[in-house]
Amino acid sequence: MQRSHSYDYIIIGAGSAGCVLANELGANPAHKVLVLEAGPVDRHLLIHMPAGVYHTWRNPALNWNYTTNGEAALQQRNIDMPRGKVAGGSSSINSMVYMRGHPLDYDRWASEHGLTHWRYADCLPYFKACEHYASGGDTWRGDSGRLGVCRGSFDNPLYDAFLSAGESAGQGHSSDLNGYNPEGVARFDATKRHGRRCSAAVAHLKPALKRGNVTLLSHAQAQQIVFAGDTATGVKYQHAGQQKTALASQEVLLCGGAINSPQLLMVSGIGDANHLRKQGITARVHLPDVGQHLQDHASVIVEYESLKQYPVHRVDRPLHKAAAGLQWVFTRDGIAASNIWEAGGLIRGNDDVPYPNIQYHFGPVGVAYSGNTISLSQAFSIHVDQLRPHSRGEVTLNGPTIDTPPSITGNYLTRQHDMNEMVEGILKVRELVSQSAFDGLRGRELAPGPDITSQADLINWIQRVAGTDFHPCGTCRMGVGSNSVVDTHFRVHGCQHLRVIDASVIPQIPSGNLNAPVQMIASRAAATISGAEPLPPQFAHFAFQSENQQHQ
Repeated sequence: MQRSHSYDYIIIGAGSAGCVLANELGANPAHKVLVLEAGPVDRHLLIHMPAGVYHTWRNPALNWNYTTNGEAALQQRNIDMPRGKVAGGSSSINSMVYMRGHPLDYDRWASEHGLTHWRYADCLPYFKACEHYASGGDTWRGDSGRLGVCRGSFDNPLYDAFLSAGESAGQGHSSDLNGYNPEGVARFDATKRHGRRCSAAVAHLKPALKRGNVTLLSHAQAQQIVFAGDTATGVKYQHAGQQKTALASQEVLLCGGAINSPQLLMVSGIGDANHLRKQGITARVHLPDVGQHLQDHASVIVEYESLKQYPVHRVDRPLHKAAAGLQWVFTRDGIAASNIWEAGGLIRGNDDVPYPNIQYHFGPVGVAYSGNTISLSQAFSIHVDQLRPHSRGEVTLNGPTIDTPPSITGNYLTRQHDMNEMVEGILKVRELVSQSAFDGLRGRELAPGPDITSQADLINWIQRVAGTDFHPCGTCRMGVGSNSVVDTHFRVHGCQHLRVIDASVIPQIPSGNLNAPVQMIASRAAATISGAEPLPPQFAHFAFQSENQQHQ
């Protein structure tokens, strides 16, 4: 073992949260910050090309490539659980959709989980402070932050048909799902800037590294948190074939994400004592909720043949792919500058839910994988996500060290409520695509298929094909009671100088993609750690129901 090196703060994981913390804590030149990242630096060209997402998220050099255990409600299938293993974390391999979730999600954190300072009004100023919105700032949007966000603009008639059909089907239309009206179909926002992916590494980490007081160690796998009594004092990690130790005079900040953070806590002796004992680990702190309450968005893809062919349908052919790549290299424009899922929506699957419970991601192409090989087809696709699942999974250990991948059980759609909502989402898609806006464009329903109509047949199809939209959270959830892992300041119960800051602390999954909420959470955490005064709440109005009932 090499000798120890000392820092003020050690950040474990250069994902979305870790990059934000590195920048904001490193803004104080007196702070010496170390960031440990198990993966490489984000030099791979396809990370930065938005359409390259279809290759990067399956690249084992950039991805932890987790899979769940056989899922009880999905015919015992193992579900892929990609997680970014690269600077920027999953923000370097995701589909770049920028979605904050519905404002009522955060108000529920306050009212149902006792997190009184986590209302949407408390979170909005941090969303805005982080964001540089290409369309300019307003009551809901920020224009001076580091994270580049822009509205989808790739021109394809299938997007136009989708938006028109959603409105005529009565599912609503929004000019900005992250603004005044967070309901209906819309053009999505994406974390892009000047035709390139704007990952957390690009937005936050790279500026931090330029200051000189933040150090990034890539290919550095954290092995265990080091303690003196109940105080976290450093991290053991593997780097360049050697085990090393870094010491933190202030705090250790765990930002590994919803899978890796609970795993590292458990191998460090923090978790359910009985489970740890079975793995040969002596419990340092008995925290039964570590790894529990895993939440994610189950998803299915409804696909239709497109009667008209567009350039995007041919872009996987060698000459077209080369032409698109060259256009992007020289102009940062064209198909390769699109993240493809540029439209979608937040809609209600039934009349009883208080706000949208289904999310669409619309793409003007059919996508199929054979191993890591992608093929495109003359089709259009709609991802259907069930947004607020009642089902809960868990992350547990398969062995006493970090080197053995954890055991992940998603328990997707095990609650009948969740399965019913997924069926409702498929019916809503069919209602939308049947609208006259798709006349002349709509071909055969390819999946589920026109013969699958009954509730029983739809459930059987869902069980055979459902996966996830890769939004795991909740495994180190924040709370004020004993059934939580961290307090409202992200401090791990029973420990000193140790915080968890990432998607794992989310108490209840937001109704949308997670990258924006995680960066907001990290920004709030940085302010807490630095002792800064919280940004004052902003009570922005938004349209709540069809009669435009107002909320503040």
